[in-house]
Amino acid sequence: MANVQATRTAKIGPTPTSGWAVGFTYFASMMLILAGIFHAIAGLIAIVDDDFFVATRNYVFKFDSTQWGWIHLILGIVVAVAGGFLLTGNVLARTVGIIVAGLSAIVGFAWLPYYPVWGIVYIAISIMVIWALTAHGRDAAYDRDAAGY
Repeated sequence: MANVQATRTAKIGPTPTSGWAVGFTYFASMMLILAGIFHAIAGLIAIVDDDFFVATRNYVFKFDSTQWGWIHLILGIVVAVAGGFLLTGNVLARTVGIIVAGLSAIVGFAWLPYYPVWGIVYIAISIMVIWALTAHGRDAAYDRDAAGY
């Protein structure tokens, strides 16, 4: 019985990877890099020009525009670096990618009164990245292993 199972495994070979799944993982990586750049640019704008972003008066997350600028700049650098490491297909990189995408979505939500369009863009990008990494992230690692990288 064990011999039959070994023969079946040898005939079938390794699990084939889906080109779509690998593409979605690379898409998530590029989106993280772009979202990081967007965060960093918004952060630099808020640091340089304190009056650029206007907020509502009675908002729970009441920060100065410069404080939001530093939050966005630091988060942007972390998100872009995580997107770069995601190209390796490493499990730790996928985990960190999911975590920083979640943080990006939370910051985008908290930043809605300051700049609603970009806040919604951050949330949408983050949701796409989290979906791509949780649904298809494993296939990119298999693809790299099969190719011998």
